Amino acid sequence: LPAEKMAYLRSLQQKNKRVGMAGDGVNDAPALSQADVSFAMSTGTDVAIETADVTLLHGDISKISYCLSAAKITMNVIRQNLFWAFFYNIIAIPLAAGVFYPIWHISLNPMIAGIAMSLSSVTVVTNSLRLRMLIK
Repeated sequence: LPAEKMAYLRSLQQKNKRVGMAGDGVNDAPALSQADVSFAMSTGTDVAIETADVTLLHGDISKISYCLSAAKITMNVIRQNLFWAFFYNIIAIPLAAGVFYPIWHISLNPMIAGIAMSLSSVTVVTNSLRLRMLIK
């Protein structure tokens, strides 16, 4: 039975499907390891808990949709932070290094560059802290 579960998940993955698996026993461990994302019940066996990506407290399977939603929101915030960091660094570092000075006579005072870098970091941290409000 464990091999059949694992083979079924593998067949879905070969069709380019994302596969999730929830389980609580030793016989679920191979399938949990095969799944793209796996959930174990905290009331299950140690093997299932160790193998799974997420452990659901109190064995509450209804929390799976919450976990997936929280993961999606978190990934969006990570992408926003990366976009901001790359955008800031692509503009600010060459500006502070004087790359644009010969062309447009624009430069950035090192003190202002330091303040801007601090503000950029605060922006990323503040955006990350929004997760506390977004994920409930």
